[in-house]
Amino acid sequence: MAKAKPNAKVHQIRGKVKETLGKALGDSSMQQAGRGEQLRAKAHEMTERAAGHLRKRNGH
Repeated sequence: MAKAKPNAKVHQIRGKVKETLGKALGDSSMQQAGRGEQLRAKAHEMTERAAGHLRKRNGH
């Protein structure tokens, strides 16, 4: 059975946790990794939303 891919919101939350943990521990690389994960998730979410609008508009 294949695992379901986590959605963008899960990645945003995971990134926020990494960023906060990195800030608390003074680990700037973890902080940056968390920010990066949040940004990638937001971009993915926006891309999926745009694709959904196009599918809806084209009747698919």
